[in-house]
Amino acid sequence: MKKIAAMLLGLAVMAMSVPAFAHFQMIYTPEAAMNKGGKIPVVLVFTHPFEAGHTMDMGKPEQFFVLRSRGENAPKKRDLLNTLKPITWQSLINSGKAWATTYSARGGDHAFCVIPEPYWEGGEGHYIKQNTKVIINVGGEPGAWMAPAGLPTEIVPLSKPYDRWTGNVFQGRVLCNGKAVPGAEIEIEYLNHKPLLDKNAFAEEANATAPQDAFVLQTIFADSNGVFTFGIPKAGWWGFAALDLDPSYKYKGKKCSRDAVMWIKAVDMK
Repeated sequence: MKKIAAMLLGLAVMAMSVPAFAHFQMIYTPEAAMNKGGKIPVVLVFTHPFEAGHTMDMGKPEQFFVLRSRGENAPKKRDLLNTLKPITWQSLINSGKAWATTYSARGGDHAFCVIPEPYWEGGEGHYIKQNTKVIINVGGEPGAWMAPAGLPTEIVPLSKPYDRWTGNVFQGRVLCNGKAVPGAEIEIEYLNHKPLLDKNAFAEEANATAPQDAFVLQTIFADSNGVFTFGIPKAGWWGFAALDLDPSYKYKGKKCSRDAVMWIKAVDMK
């Protein structure tokens, strides 16, 4: 019995020591701040961004839309769901179902939002639903980047999300059903492998090397007002995922982690 107990304890310790790399819903387009408008590619991929690791199959999203605003004008909503076309996205270890579209971006802010179909994570025994947002700008005239998009769960930026120099900080407020979430847990990953949109794949070459697994997935917590702050150490896209914001939420009778994800891009000062 003692040997069995020791074995079970050893397995438990091993399980706790295995690094847990997070799922991140992505809305990707190459640039966050553009001088001129025009048609831009947009892809939706559910993956592990730092490693360009396992990519999950995405069902067709429940909603996909953009909120365009310029100056003090109120945002205008445009439904993009029917523009999506299914694609197969290649990670470094597998391929998964994803979605793509093109969008004609004009001056001002464009807040892309997706409410995905819940994803069944068999290894964890529950569903995952990551409501995701990315905001891009054309021409430098800001719009309502700081306004909530009205998602059930979302991260509202308190720092302009498309003008971050490397070394700046990014601040956001985590909301669930329009209310701040005190102490929300936020996981952070860097998009470490460039998406090759002509191949629907991640580049093999990494931009950074983690000295230890803890650096792959970073974790911080929001304060009592749902606000978090992150110092940006490297240029590129960074994803923030606030986890399980509605613990009682279920889908098809099973627990569903209702998360909020936001992506920002930082650039080097030259």
